[in-house]
Amino acid sequence: MTKNIILFDDAVARENLLPMSFTRPLADFRFGICTIKEKWMGMLPGNYSYLTVDYLQEKYPMSLNEDDNIFISGNICPTDELVSKICDLSIGDAIVGTKGMIAFRGSINAFEAKDVIKTIPISETPLSINMLYDIFIGNDKAVKSDFERVTKGRVSQTLSTTNTIVGDYYDVNGVPQIFIEEGATVEAAILNVKKGPIYIGRDAEVMEGSCLRGPIAVCNHAVVNMGTRIYGATTLGPYCKVGGELNNVVMMGYSNKAHD
Repeated sequence: MTKNIILFDDAVARENLLPMSFTRPLADFRFGICTIKEKWMGMLPGNYSYLTVDYLQEKYPMSLNEDDNIFISGNICPTDELVSKICDLSIGDAIVGTKGMIAFRGSINAFEAKDVIKTIPISETPLSINMLYDIFIGNDKAVKSDFERVTKGRVSQTLSTTNTIVGDYYDVNGVPQIFIEEGATVEAAILNVKKGPIYIGRDAEVMEGSCLRGPIAVCNHAVVNMGTRIYGATTLGPYCKVGGELNNVVMMGYSNKAHD
């Protein structure tokens, strides 16, 4: 049976993540290459929806089963252990971390009443965003984790010979540290992968003279103007356009900082 998965906004985390959380559920924050929702969708198949504040619920509706739903805190990133434990939950079971409930299986009434039959322990502390500064502190780890998952078993476009690579193109496990999606272009750039990988999304463009020092994610349709200098850990969301110098920046998407 297909799992019905509801990504809920933890009230304390949402308050701490204002003003960014005014306009989106926590699971729609971009962290690393992907949003938190996209990370979960890539690791735990199911039908996804949101449980957020009332005024956002119209744009981000919730889809409920009567008795059997899986509620997951939208500010928590998935791990192999966490996904495995969620798959093993029975109705009434909950996974609780140091900052509160991570996941619960059951009805909406039982979830809201915290009517937990059994608490499941977890041995690790998943990557999460609880304060705005967590986005910057954790983006290095988030980009590297997403890069490994998103590129596993796939083949990158060939990197143009006009580019210069600094560092080893392959890591110790033989995994390429630069991945270029279909339709993306990278010409006459300097790509430094000594401290982390570089991901270039579909139809993105890195113009000539740019210097990128990983870990970096340039997401779908993003544009890096000529001569841009980007230090890790940086994420440029979809359709962003940047120039000048950036250092440990996370742009959610559709944003413009094209000047020097």
